Amino acid sequence: MRSPHETVYLDHAATTPMVPEAIAVMAHELTFTGNASSLHASGRAARRTVEEARELIAERFGARPSEVVFCSGGTEANNLAIKGLYWSRLAQDPARNRLLFSSIEHHALLDPVSWLADHEGAQIDMTPVDAAGRIVVDDLRASVESDPSTVAAITTMWANNEMGTIQPIADVVAIARKHGIPVHSDAVQAAGYLPLNFAGSQLDAMTITAHKLGGPVGVGALLIRREIDATPLLHGGGQERDLRSGTIGVALIAASAAAVDVTLGRQLETVARIGRLRRRLVEGIVRVVPDAVVNGDPLAGPDHRLPNIAHVTFPGCEGDAMLMLLDTQGIECSTGSACAAGVPQPSHVLLAMGYDEVAARGSLRFSLGHTSTEADVDRLLEALPAVHQRAMRANLVRKAS
Repeated sequence: MRSPHETVYLDHAATTPMVPEAIAVMAHELTFTGNASSLHASGRAARRTVEEARELIAERFGARPSEVVFCSGGTEANNLAIKGLYWSRLAQDPARNRLLFSSIEHHALLDPVSWLADHEGAQIDMTPVDAAGRIVVDDLRASVESDPSTVAAITTMWANNEMGTIQPIADVVAIARKHGIPVHSDAVQAAGYLPLNFAGSQLDAMTITAHKLGGPVGVGALLIRREIDATPLLHGGGQERDLRSGTIGVALIAASAAAVDVTLGRQLETVARIGRLRRRLVEGIVRVVPDAVVNGDPLAGPDHRLPNIAHVTFPGCEGDAMLMLLDTQGIECSTGSACAAGVPQPSHVLLAMGYDEVAARGSLRFSLGHTSTEADVDRLLEALPAVHQRAMRANLVRKAS
């Protein structure tokens, strides 16, 4: 059996360990039986647990309880948001067949948008980003204003999962509201590190997921305004406002609420501590590997970049090679999105930011979290020079062969 203490884990943007409070709640709830849709005492008790969790999550994210729709995670919530908005708006007006999205979206949004284009005839417009990975607002405005009557919805992630760049959500919403266009944001990466307020943002829909917040894998939520019509993906028992049918996981939901409560309650303290760790990390990397390039805006403050993500290019190396060499020493990081892991292709995020394929392939993402320590950072910095040299030699041999 593996031990979580045997490794230096620097991949919190992929998933972060459950907080002890969430583990305790989940273990407790798993001892009970009861379908939250049943009318008997066990069912009513399960329903009460779910609704108390819904109320807590709504309160922490500035939403109404009725606006919290539980799903299996961020991917399902994103699919429900973009497909549901598109189909609903198209049914109301066949001219509204256009979707606007940023070029750095997670594949949990890129792929359903592409699917709508390939199978449902959606017209898709991709908003470019600048060299820091921030969307070009003027380009988005021009795309909308070219023909606002054809836009079904806009989706822009709150913070990028590879670069950590925070997007100008308020500007996106302002552009959309002039034309009555609904806006969705994938806030999966942002939720643990930024003080999000759904009502205050004036978004129409927002995605969160538990396993990025210290909760379990397999549960998330779409926050969606009551006034918004969306076509469901699943049809069955009519659970979750008839937007997401299916028997809901009581233990998963209760654990999610516990994780949200703990993580957001400690957010200010955690952000400050992890921000200091990230500075130690990036300053150390450029010291021990002078050729390394820290991507994104190096001067970006907390209003423009998440505190826990450092994306670094190592010229002359393959990121996959460095990742595996670090892994042999018990140090875990990633080459980008975990959902694209194992696929031999450069990061679409770096390509959208203007990097060439060589640089995009030679990059690693180090992401910190609530269990990260100075010792973790120091172990990486100790191992990195030798790993870098071995990866460079391997790359030279590969090119020569």
